[in-house]
Amino acid sequence: MTLTPLQKREGTAKITFLVTLAVFAQEVTWNFYDAQVPPLLLAHLGSAALVGLCMGMDNVLGLFVQPFMANRSDNTRTSWGRRMPYLMVGMPLAALVFLTVPLVASSLPMLITAIFFYGLITNGFKSISESLMPDFLPPERRSRGNAAVKIASGLTSIVAALLSILVVDEHPTAAFFIPAAMMLVAVAVLGLTVRDSRSAAYQAALVEDGLPQSRSRKEIRATGTMAEILRDRDRSRLLLVAATLLFSCAWAASRSLITPYGMEALGLSRGDAGGLPLVSGLVYIALAYPIALLAERFGRLRVMVIGMITFAVALVGATAFPSQLGTMIALSIGAAGAAGFIINAAVVLWNLAPSARVLGTYTAIYNIGWGMGGFLGPFLIGAVVDVTGWRLMLVDIAVVACIAAFVVTRIAARRPSTPSPQTGALS
Repeated sequence: MTLTPLQKREGTAKITFLVTLAVFAQEVTWNFYDAQVPPLLLAHLGSAALVGLCMGMDNVLGLFVQPFMANRSDNTRTSWGRRMPYLMVGMPLAALVFLTVPLVASSLPMLITAIFFYGLITNGFKSISESLMPDFLPPERRSRGNAAVKIASGLTSIVAALLSILVVDEHPTAAFFIPAAMMLVAVAVLGLTVRDSRSAAYQAALVEDGLPQSRSRKEIRATGTMAEILRDRDRSRLLLVAATLLFSCAWAASRSLITPYGMEALGLSRGDAGGLPLVSGLVYIALAYPIALLAERFGRLRVMVIGMITFAVALVGATAFPSQLGTMIALSIGAAGAAGFIINAAVVLWNLAPSARVLGTYTAIYNIGWGMGGFLGPFLIGAVVDVTGWRLMLVDIAVVACIAAFVVTRIAARRPSTPSPQTGALS
């Protein structure tokens, strides 16, 4: 039976909602974890550096776990699909470990053990859940699907903040049960509604499995996929990963260092400085979907470059006119620009994948680039601030963003100016 355009849109909307639900459930636990685990560690360690080291453990785990598990899912073939079996096991396990965190908080060894296993399990299915999006959606509609996921991720920070404000002080242990319950509800809904064996990418992978050239290599390994990207003379995919790492450095630094910047450069109180990014977060959520539509209309690479330049110019403007209001306006404009990159970068990488068989591995590669940038950015910008001073911090970040924009222009120079049915609008 041939589906009508309305039926196709309804199917796309349904799977977008379900994938967004999965990402929302895992991200709300992450955001609450980032907000509430540091005080538990600080009670034992008494050192901000050691707390930061423990909290960065998940980034290190992700370097190894995400590509391995995403690649395993790429090579899995079941009647349920290649992603769902891992989600149905991983998400309940993560929720269970998450629940143990406040229960073992009185013992530092037990707390670190719980943190380790939570990071291990959640990294195990993070890229897998996100890979459902390119599995189901055609290339030309992936930007708007990814925008929905990014909006959900943005909302989780608000949910986690509300839980911290309304629940933690009165019920510090029970507060962990709410995000865990959200994850369990999400996995139950997914289990009842999603069979990714029906996705277009899974069906394409089955077809490729049956080709003569595929039979001699039953599985595609993550190391082989990475090596192929490194060897490719085109360099587009490698440049995109490099741009992702660079822009992630800039974005992470602009978020994590903004409170001390407000205190040192603008003379604000700790509370007022911490509130500088609030409006920008709302702007990001409000404009994410319209920016995705613009990218599908005018080209993803073009929107990414314009967005990064907008981000950089806004930060330079904040430096030229330093004030609380001016900085909030600049961060809001910068967030709108940053959305142009954040929403579309993973989509471009998916659309550059040579086969539907490696979409999960490509998701993990993107997440590694973004995660490493988030890990390195605050440190590198902080080191520059030690030399140039807090007043120029936003300019330092803008320089990194401009370098990332230049890298993306090199990708655009290598891609055709008109979109193809296979890759969608890239440039």
